[in-house]
Amino acid sequence: MTAGDGWGCGRRQGSRAARKLSRSSVGAGRPYLARPALSSVWERTLGRAHIIGIHGLANKPPRDEKAAWWRAAIREGLDRNLGLRVAEADLSFTFVYWADLRYPQPLAGDRNREPYRPDHGLGPFPSPAGQPDRAEPTLTDRIYRGLSHLQEAAGLTPVDDLILEYRLDDLWGYYEDAAFRAAARARLRDALAAAAADRVLIAAHSMGGLIAYDVLRAAEADGTPMPRCDLVTLGAPLGLAELKLKLADEHGDLRVPAALAAWTNLMDRQDIATVGDDLAALYAPNAAGVRVRDVPVINAYRRPDGAENRHKSYGYLRTPEFSRVLAAFLDAPG
Repeated sequence: MTAGDGWGCGRRQGSRAARKLSRSSVGAGRPYLARPALSSVWERTLGRAHIIGIHGLANKPPRDEKAAWWRAAIREGLDRNLGLRVAEADLSFTFVYWADLRYPQPLAGDRNREPYRPDHGLGPFPSPAGQPDRAEPTLTDRIYRGLSHLQEAAGLTPVDDLILEYRLDDLWGYYEDAAFRAAARARLRDALAAAAADRVLIAAHSMGGLIAYDVLRAAEADGTPMPRCDLVTLGAPLGLAELKLKLADEHGDLRVPAALAAWTNLMDRQDIATVGDDLAALYAPNAAGVRVRDVPVINAYRRPDGAENRHKSYGYLRTPEFSRVLAAFLDAPG
């Protein structure tokens, strides 16, 4: 889970003169929180490509700190996985932070048990590619799929009620508190409006994926203009039976929002938030034929004490699969 809300997006004006991204040798211990030397090729190629990140569940560190950590995780993944170096100033990025709507004080110091830290390893981060067993649904996932179908048929969701209340509490609050829900959506809607002239990739972690879906589908209903977007959901709980019922109640049939030119759903099979059917089986294509592309990943994040967290945003942002999607977006014709 994660946070941050750096509204200064630092958009770069000008054309995309180069189409091929440069690569550097991959080394250990990159100072991702420091500002490296400017990469002139990246400076030329980023153009009007703009990334909007939105965080997920739970309280977060202060906005600017979390925004910087998301940037650092993204840059670390690009370097380690693809050998692509991008200076912080060249990553056109807005972070949508909503934790302050629910928590009066951000996490600080020792209260934050899951900070971002560079991995200091060599070569790409782990991937289930070539490891079919790591990409298959787990036993827990298979059991939940059966229960989910029973819950939907009965119109009752006792299993999901327990998951939401005790494991995903902010999701519970999202539906119980209309003012919180509206304010969280407004922050993403404002960020999208500010990037209306850009090509946009939304990186939505956890509950951020739910907020993104709500904002994009609501815009269709009320006629709000939206930029043409790519969406990457990271550990999103959009397969939970209760959430599917609530989304259908508000927006109608589950489908890919009209504003999306691509939707990639990254999920670690060990991440409890991603249990349920793959999203491609649940969300129909939009009128343009855009479908959800489900991609299993390995979230390799570990806390300073060595404990793993397969749901952590930094781990998702450093996966080879996210790096490849982002690099293709940045290198696409403008």
